[in-house]
Amino acid sequence: MDYSIRRDIRRLKGYALVSTVLLGIIGLGAFTKTAKKVFDEIDVQKLNIVERNGQVRLVIANRERTPGPIEKNVPFGYGAGTRTGLIFYNEEGTEAGGLIFSGSKNADGKASAVGSLTFDQYNQDQTVALQYVENPDGRRRSGLAINDLPTDITTAELAAKRAEIMRVADTAARRTALNELRRQHPFTGRAYFGKNYNGASVVDLSDARGRTRLRLVVDSAGPARIEFLDDSGRVTLKLPNP
Repeated sequence: MDYSIRRDIRRLKGYALVSTVLLGIIGLGAFTKTAKKVFDEIDVQKLNIVERNGQVRLVIANRERTPGPIEKNVPFGYGAGTRTGLIFYNEEGTEAGGLIFSGSKNADGKASAVGSLTFDQYNQDQTVALQYVENPDGRRRSGLAINDLPTDITTAELAAKRAEIMRVADTAARRTALNELRRQHPFTGRAYFGKNYNGASVVDLSDARGRTRLRLVVDSAGPARIEFLDDSGRVTLKLPNP
């Protein structure tokens, strides 16, 4: 056989071997990327659910490793390690709601507990909140709250303004500034459906300034009533009329 032919055959065999190896590597890589991992049980302190680009959309974590508030991927306000549960984020990396819970007794044997499912307004705090709260003094409330929040300022901006005011040394000036901040950017409760701290079942409906104008109550002893209130909080009509 001619030497040049033998040389060409060796080259073809080499090319075939290299091509086979490369195809095997590519196939293995593709399989590795698409294969599902199955676990019977897993222990983890923090789990991040992310998009393909790495943007975090959900964090599931214990108390120590749960992040504090985040807006546009930048932490603000109070720090991490204050809550346990699930925290959701929108496409821009801003917290959009969460499910958190806690429960324990203090040294005196008094219980405190919280269960909270919230949905945040865009770039703001919770506009819908389903919550249970128990205090060490034994008072408990549970219900659904609907809130109005400002649209001209973000939660991070509001927190920065509040932090600046809290650095004011003069108590009276600090109180005045905080009241003005609340007036300019009000957090307004519009409706509450649930059981209040007094043990009564209530429905409170409020106006745009957060003033309760209609209240339905079944108190802890059983009697029911309907109250209509004016803008100063005075009951103008009560049914049944005593």
